[in-house]
Amino acid sequence: MDDRYSRQTLFKPIGHAGQAKLAEAHAFLVGCGALGSSIAETLVRAGIGKLTIADRDYVEATNLQRQQLFTENDAEGGVPKVVAAEKRLRQIRADVEIVTVLDHIDGPLLERLAPDVDILLDATDNFETRLLLNDMAWKKGIPWIYGACVGSTGVVFPFIPGRSACFRCLLPVLPAVNETCDTAGIIAPAAQIAAAHQSAEALKWLTGNEAAMRKKVLHFDIWNNTYVEAGISRIRHEQCETCGKAPTYPALERTEGTGYAVLCGRDTVQIVPEEGRTLTIEDGERVAIRLGEAYKKTPFFIQFHADEYRCVLFGNGRLLIHGLRDIRTGRKLYHQLFG
Repeated sequence: MDDRYSRQTLFKPIGHAGQAKLAEAHAFLVGCGALGSSIAETLVRAGIGKLTIADRDYVEATNLQRQQLFTENDAEGGVPKVVAAEKRLRQIRADVEIVTVLDHIDGPLLERLAPDVDILLDATDNFETRLLLNDMAWKKGIPWIYGACVGSTGVVFPFIPGRSACFRCLLPVLPAVNETCDTAGIIAPAAQIAAAHQSAEALKWLTGNEAAMRKKVLHFDIWNNTYVEAGISRIRHEQCETCGKAPTYPALERTEGTGYAVLCGRDTVQIVPEEGRTLTIEDGERVAIRLGEAYKKTPFFIQFHADEYRCVLFGNGRLLIHGLRDIRTGRKLYHQLFG
């Protein structure tokens, strides 16, 4: 397939030199849903050398309408998104280097996984992870490409250290997508448009075309045919903990103790055990047997019900409790199940 990238190298801003740079590049993609699966496929088809994909979830039927790497078989089997994505991407291109991370990404894990990353790509659904990407980008001096979508709307912007205010500075004024896909729904074209803009910004950076990168925040509504750009160059706080005079990068700090969080837009509480505590799929199996509940066991997780809640325990000890939005109730149930 010597001519595989011929149509891309004919594009003068990339050419053979840009294609060679792309082949040596490493992108880190956080999230493998609607945005992430589209970005991953685009970059792999374009010829990126290495792609790390991190996602904490598994494929469900509701994903299939817009998350293009996944199939009905993936949903029926509850296959982790990173596993299903890697399988499909390797069918598209066998020589790509892919690293998958089935886990909740925190600061120490991100720093450990990304020592040689050239760009960070946001395909997540919450501000906490975006603040993490923001801190990592400024600490390493590399860009991260923000993207969000809901309904028929989307927002995209490349945050580049030294060239723009950072996400933490802009959080109060950034065009917001305040609703979630679970409350307002989403149409696939909105995700595809946002992902296309993110992918284009990544290709610009990775092929040496930094000057062509977007200078303004893009907000669009594909259903109502509106496109708005907003300049942000003047919005920067000197005391910002990320891009100010004395940055501390607080999002990268390790959180002590057991971590509890409500997943954005979902009736799900996530519990990450404190460092040093080990929970295994076998522990979950023993709990299900003790409760007298049927369970589903895969190489990646075990699923069972406790009271009216659906629990999914992953092999690294991370627990999802579906049907719940109250952290206190989640904490109580967690201790009842595992002590």
